[in-house]
Amino acid sequence: MLLLLLLLLSPLVIFTERCHPDDKAAILKFKNSFSNGPQLLSGWTPDSDCCNRFECDETTNRVTDFSITNSDLAGTIPDAIGDLKYLKTLRLHKMPFLIGEIPKSITRLKYVTFFDISWTNVSGHIPSFLSELQSVMFIYLSFNNLTGPIPSSLSTLPNLSGLDLSRNRLTGSIPESFGQLVSPSLQGLSLSHNMLSGDIPKSIGDMIIYQIDLSRNNFSGDASMLFGASKSKSAIDISRNNFEFDFTNVSFMAETLNQLDISHNKIYGKIPSQILEASFLQFLNVSYNRLCGEIPSPWKLKYRSESFDNSSFIHNRCLCGSPLVQCK
Repeated sequence: MLLLLLLLLSPLVIFTERCHPDDKAAILKFKNSFSNGPQLLSGWTPDSDCCNRFECDETTNRVTDFSITNSDLAGTIPDAIGDLKYLKTLRLHKMPFLIGEIPKSITRLKYVTFFDISWTNVSGHIPSFLSELQSVMFIYLSFNNLTGPIPSSLSTLPNLSGLDLSRNRLTGSIPESFGQLVSPSLQGLSLSHNMLSGDIPKSIGDMIIYQIDLSRNNFSGDASMLFGASKSKSAIDISRNNFEFDFTNVSFMAETLNQLDISHNKIYGKIPSQILEASFLQFLNVSYNRLCGEIPSPWKLKYRSESFDNSSFIHNRCLCGSPLVQCK
């Protein structure tokens, strides 16, 4: 009789719901805000446990990771997203029918560290209220239809380690305040494929940043402050802009540099011989500039049996030497 009683009660233990009622309500609101939500998210029902679909904290049972990828959900980001107050990860990725602006309700996500809305048709300006996400470490807003300037308030985020605003339609310049970023270091900064313009703030050169991509914009002036023997950058891409400065005396931290692309600018001078010490360099492109002089050699590359080919150096004013024409 005792064994029978245990067998009868065991399903109640096995299927006890973990999902917090407030999180379940928020998730169902999220689903029902989309015209095709009930069709595409048919498994999200009042009877289902959201902790079987999303990651929940083992102790509190609050949803901590809300990630949707490769979805055809059609509509705007609902305000209900802000009701998932204990999220650490928000990821809405590859959702081509997601439209509208980023809602103010996301400022209620006080614990979010990974904020990703990418490969969507979300539009409008990058909201300055993103600076209220004081715990955030990574912001990815690439491949959207965002317009307008980069809000200077992003520089006040104390834990920011990665910022990707690439492939939008952003305009204006890099805020001067970015050079005084509160966060001690950026693993990566990508602003590529926008319509940004103007000079880079000199203070950017004082930032501790490991990877920077400013390619395919309309930046101009001097970008030499990004270089330096004491700056541990592993990747620098400033290609396809209007930068104009003397490349002769720039220096590199040879132990860390593995990618360098300055192509399609108006950069002049010589290629500094110190670049030969960058033994981990795997990609180099200085083509389509106004460089002159002999290409330094021999390379001390650890991962290439030969030096870079002519596509890395073509269309300069008077570069010569292998792999281009011999110097006279």
